[in-house]
Amino acid sequence: MNTTEPLSGTPFTFEGKAAMMERALGSAGISILCQDSRLSIFYAENLPPYFAALFVPGGTDAGLFGDTHGQYLTALKHKVLETGIPNNAEIEIDIDGEMRTYELKIQRTGDRGTHGLLSVMTEVTESRHREKVLKSLLRELSHRSKNLLAIIQGIATQTARNTLSLDSFLLKFRGRLQSLSNSQDLITDSSWRGAYLFELAEKQFAPYWPETSGSMPIYGINAHLTPNAAVHLGLALHELIVNSASYGAIAGGAASITLNCREAAIGDRRAIEIAWAEVLQDQSEVHEFSDNSFGRTVLERVVPSSVNGKAELNLVPGRIEYRLTIPETEFEIFKRV
Repeated sequence: MNTTEPLSGTPFTFEGKAAMMERALGSAGISILCQDSRLSIFYAENLPPYFAALFVPGGTDAGLFGDTHGQYLTALKHKVLETGIPNNAEIEIDIDGEMRTYELKIQRTGDRGTHGLLSVMTEVTESRHREKVLKSLLRELSHRSKNLLAIIQGIATQTARNTLSLDSFLLKFRGRLQSLSNSQDLITDSSWRGAYLFELAEKQFAPYWPETSGSMPIYGINAHLTPNAAVHLGLALHELIVNSASYGAIAGGAASITLNCREAAIGDRRAIEIAWAEVLQDQSEVHEFSDNSFGRTVLERVVPSSVNGKAELNLVPGRIEYRLTIPETEFEIFKRV
């Protein structure tokens, strides 16, 4: 369409155009203020109720927006009058106990000697709120991404130190990355609020738990873990289940493993204790994690340190026992089973 040519058909009357403009302004939530060279407001259109109650012909910005905003707008508008360069302003007004944000686009009007100002005002409360939320989420995402990269770097380094071949490294490293990914999926699905213990355990155990053994026995409190606790507990559960599938009860054909969560304490702080109990097929066997293995490092040092808790790995004849105590800052209990 050529917008420079007059439209065909019956032309609008001036009154018709004015009515349509008023309707457009109202539906768009746009207000208009006109001021003379002395910054007296001689015309206003479509003001919100709060400002409409304050408006008087010949009034000032201070009378409409308050003294503080009035001083700021007056200085800004004088500059626009002097230079002719349009400018924008943003102000926050407390209306009935709620802060509302308004944006003013200010430009000079008229000819030399008869200059005035036209201010187009729109409420941007919701859009500014969304911007703030988005910026906060982006900062949080950046922080979490850096943490994940640090964890991945640690996994790669420690895995390399405890493997003798490239094939062995790739197998272990891929498994640990998949464990991290599984935990991260649950956290992302919850909008970064964390993950429930039972769902986390089931997701970590699924690739290794024998189908013929039914569901993994998980008992106690289905605590909701923070993202930090979910990621690190996921790594611990991965090391335990992989060890069992490689050398322990699952490898021996007996999936005699239980995971239990109960309320506990760390000093005077409320906590939960997550206990892994694994019964080996050979009741006389004392299973050994290598002293310098990454799995043992994760279980005894990395995970408890990361959640500000404590851990204990017991390797006794015929059993593997692991207890991790997590303080209340890293979980919530919404319901007890």
